[in-house]
Amino acid sequence: MNVEPSTLPWNEAYKLMIGSILPRPIAFVSTVNEAGQANLAPFSFFTAISADPMLVCFSPMLRGTDGARKDTLNNIEATREFVINIVSEKIVKQMNDCAIEYPPDVDEFDAVGLTRQSSQIVKPPRVAESDVHLECVLHDVLHFGDKPGGGSLVIGQVVNIYVKDELYFDGKIDTVKLQPVGRMAGQVYTRAMADTFVLERKKQPTK
Repeated sequence: MNVEPSTLPWNEAYKLMIGSILPRPIAFVSTVNEAGQANLAPFSFFTAISADPMLVCFSPMLRGTDGARKDTLNNIEATREFVINIVSEKIVKQMNDCAIEYPPDVDEFDAVGLTRQSSQIVKPPRVAESDVHLECVLHDVLHFGDKPGGGSLVIGQVVNIYVKDELYFDGKIDTVKLQPVGRMAGQVYTRAMADTFVLERKKQPTK
């Protein structure tokens, strides 16, 4: 079967995209607006870009019901700061509850019972229950489309990494202890460490 996305309604094309690009890590993004009101929301279009400079990116789509921009995007463009809180299994239910389309004046930390923790450099709070946090300042943002199905690419420069002591060893993070969670299609999630295997990267043979 061959499918041209341009021939489909955006929500049907979206289903094919999220059904093939998986598993996806989850950026649990905390921000504040100009008045200091906190916001917390998950995004599964999330990845790393480079290590020097250390850049990461995530993509908040326009709201499917009316094409409105997410509060997260508005806050980042206004304050130019955000925190990506890595999602492990112990907070996956609260993360999912933060996907509810709350009004802008609702603080999701309070709504779902998560704890604010002061960040080291940026103003948005971290999620205390998360074991790894990436504090970011806005590097760039690109916009694509202006109706449901469109979205933005938010690129952040990581200015501070917080790792809980019990996960950190020899300059690395113990992913078994972290127990990260990934997003599949629809309502399905995956435990990233549930069934892993090792493949050694081969090197070019020397003559």
